[in-house]
Amino acid sequence: MHLQVRYAQRYIGHWVVARGDTLTLPELGDRFKLTDVVLDSTRMVVGRGCHFRGTLVFRVPPDTLPVTWIGYPEQALVYGWPAALGPFAGVGATRVGDSLVGAILFDSRLGVRARPGATARFVAGRAHS
Repeated sequence: MHLQVRYAQRYIGHWVVARGDTLTLPELGDRFKLTDVVLDSTRMVVGRGCHFRGTLVFRVPPDTLPVTWIGYPEQALVYGWPAALGPFAGVGATRVGDSLVGAILFDSRLGVRARPGATARFVAGRAHS
């Protein structure tokens, strides 16, 4: 657990999306626009493991999703996207300088096929208090 906490430190915080793609899925008729990624340090048990709490905030559709996440040395993986919202596995993000750079990950098990190379990438900076 100590390593997991140490790896997570670089991702913890409120991140505001400065640039991001709007993702449109023709099969669902939905558009998605991510505005904030909040990665908290509060721990919670998920299955047999431990994750941290987080929140994804969308402008389109206007929604706030409670999520969980894990930090690794090379990336943070955000889980907990409801299947009813779309074929998404979550978000993968990494630190590049002072920014958080990531993409929405697709879950092919849910039947909606994204065209090869389709991504919804974003670049976020730390929110100013």
